[in-house]
Amino acid sequence: MTDAGENRIDQIVARHRGDGSRLVQILREVMAVRGWIPPSTLTELAQALGLPYAHIAGVASFYSFFATEPRGRFRVLFSDNITDEMAGSRELRVRMLDAFHLQLNEVSHDGLVSVGTTSCTGLCDQGPALLVNGVPIARLTPARIGAICSLIRGGSPVELWPENLRRIDSHVRRGDMLFETPLAPGDAIAAAAARGAAATLEEVSASGLRGRGGAGFSTGSKWKACAAAPGPERYVVCNADEGEPGTFKDRELLVHRADLVIEGMTVAALAIGACQGFIYLRGEYPFLIAPLEQLFAERRSKNLLGRDIRGIRGFDFDIELHVGAGAYVCGEESALIESLEGRRGIPRNRPPYPVTHGYKNKPTIVNNVESLAAAALVARHGAAWFRSVGTAKSSGTKVLSVSGDVARPGTYEYPFGVSVQQVLGDAGAAEAQAVQVGGPSGMLLAPHEFGRRIAFEDVPSAGAFMVFGASRDMLAAIDNFTRFFAHEACGFCTPCRVGTTLNAQMMARIVAGKGSRRDMKDLGRVSALMKATSHCGLGTTAGNPVVDALSKFRPAFEARLPSLAVLPTFDLDEALAPAREATARDDAEAHFLEDPQ
Repeated sequence: MTDAGENRIDQIVARHRGDGSRLVQILREVMAVRGWIPPSTLTELAQALGLPYAHIAGVASFYSFFATEPRGRFRVLFSDNITDEMAGSRELRVRMLDAFHLQLNEVSHDGLVSVGTTSCTGLCDQGPALLVNGVPIARLTPARIGAICSLIRGGSPVELWPENLRRIDSHVRRGDMLFETPLAPGDAIAAAAARGAAATLEEVSASGLRGRGGAGFSTGSKWKACAAAPGPERYVVCNADEGEPGTFKDRELLVHRADLVIEGMTVAALAIGACQGFIYLRGEYPFLIAPLEQLFAERRSKNLLGRDIRGIRGFDFDIELHVGAGAYVCGEESALIESLEGRRGIPRNRPPYPVTHGYKNKPTIVNNVESLAAAALVARHGAAWFRSVGTAKSSGTKVLSVSGDVARPGTYEYPFGVSVQQVLGDAGAAEAQAVQVGGPSGMLLAPHEFGRRIAFEDVPSAGAFMVFGASRDMLAAIDNFTRFFAHEACGFCTPCRVGTTLNAQMMARIVAGKGSRRDMKDLGRVSALMKATSHCGLGTTAGNPVVDALSKFRPAFEARLPSLAVLPTFDLDEALAPAREATARDDAEAHFLEDPQ
């Protein structure tokens, strides 16, 4: 590294006050400067932060947006989410690979470019999409791929590419409470302050507000537990790391109602006695960083963040923005906290829970973007107002991210209790054969279930609503989901690490027409084992799409089997393929052929 490069690294570390708990943010900036993180930089960071080299290297290797070896001046990552593939992502990826004469993940000889894949980019309403050096580009077409290739060949920095190429559209198709209810900045804080911390906790509990991130835990109960935990130091964390494939609702809320979300965080701080908050933003949304930082500054200037908020002596609360680096598991609250503290996003053992031992081992509440926006409205308008919408067990509204085979993909907000059929009709879905609600970890619904309702007591959802038309191969969709879980498993526990890989391998065999009844049986058994023994929610839900598909689309599995008899699950000839490629041989003697006798 040059002296200038070394000085730049020193500046990055100094900007983060030499704080090792900010390691993920430091590594993000190093990636922006260097394009990768060489061993010499890992050593320099270890010395500057006073951390072991192994710790720095472990964090750098954990997150998919970090690289410990060169990936080219331009790193292109196509989203391989199922809705992007349905929109033609694979074909466009092949087009770009051919344009640069590359194999997948190969770096060009001149070090200019490499092309790979990434999980869902949160742009399913305008896919196919890709990332170039972390910058998202949506609405891909052959013409846009050609333009991107030309810009890369010309060496133009991504931030200087045409604005139309980098534009991210907004598609809020239907709004309700969260998108439509006006709220002047500070009004919810004033209402909560007038009510008092204890009464605010009671109001949130009485509203029936439940976590919108998927778990559905009572928000009021969580806040009360944190407020009652011993110690003077507490934290509020907004989980904006919406990595579930097919989910993009939080992106729209942060575009249109970020002030409402921050208001909800501030109300939570008043209620539990917190002085510091964090928004953990997924790394695929860099276009939201500047607007959020600007909003923080505006609220500080209006005395809505900072010291003595709204003149309330001792009410000190501010918010920092932390940006993720490509790890689906960080959507789990304890893994998110590990990442906030500058470590690998490995879920913690629980108990203890974050409400008593969270960020820096202090009482911490972690709430979803949608939950905090709703909490602000509860504080302003009251529990009765909020409960007047929805069902008896699911109060308020739910924001859905609708994508796939629909005429009008986008964000739809409904009162809880809306039927799946109504959502399909509003989005313009024709002849849907299945809907995946809540992302791959959620629930797969067949046509006879479209009368069911989106509600905690019937069909709960973290927000994703992926529609599959009559012509779609459902096994290909399930294959995509199993590959996603195998890729995103953190590797901590054996049931998930091995189980997700086994499920992906068995689904690949079945889709290729080489599976057996044994594979179908083992898919169910492995999924059940993961559900019962995995360390965190990723593993316990990773088998959901397989189990649902086997139950509701079993004929599709059986039709793909070459024989109903039990067949060997290991293909020796296929296993020899890498050796044939390495030796440039494909003659008959390089193949293992079964004796016809």
